[in-house]
Amino acid sequence: MTPRPLLDRFLAQLPRREELAAHPWLAPLAARLLDRKLWHAQHEAVARGVAIGTFWAFVIPVGQIIAAAAHCVWWRANIPVAAAITFVTNPFTIGFWLYLAHGVGSFVLEAPPPVKPGPDASWADWIVAIGWPAIFGMGLFAVGGAAAGYVLVKLGWWLRTRWRLRQRSAGRARATADRTSV
Repeated sequence: MTPRPLLDRFLAQLPRREELAAHPWLAPLAARLLDRKLWHAQHEAVARGVAIGTFWAFVIPVGQIIAAAAHCVWWRANIPVAAAITFVTNPFTIGFWLYLAHGVGSFVLEAPPPVKPGPDASWADWIVAIGWPAIFGMGLFAVGGAAAGYVLVKLGWWLRTRWRLRQRSAGRARATADRTSV
């Protein structure tokens, strides 16, 4: 099975913007949710969506999509892109990101290695042991990832546009050369 039908089936299961706007909890925001700029792939809206989704993926562990969608409405960003980007951190990858964030946070803050809690320690003891370096590292990932995502989308879009213009001008040059050689 090719990837396109899988993607089409997945996208068909997602609620449409009209269905979201009709939801009773979202009724106060219905007019803003129906704004076409929040749903179409325009380069500025996509770049903002990547930045917002990346930021909220690292800032809060639960409710990232809701926070990202709310900020997309405020900042006029692409909601589907922001929602998809929040899956960078998920229950399967959060351990990796916390480990990496702790390492980066410890390096930047020059923090000593954490004291390992005893065998009967609770989850709160483990969180205290990891502490501020992990929180600081996740903050760095949120801000740095948002900025990098925004710049990379803008750069990628610019490169794609230049490539298309070059292809178009090369096609015109070939067509002109073919006409003059006849």
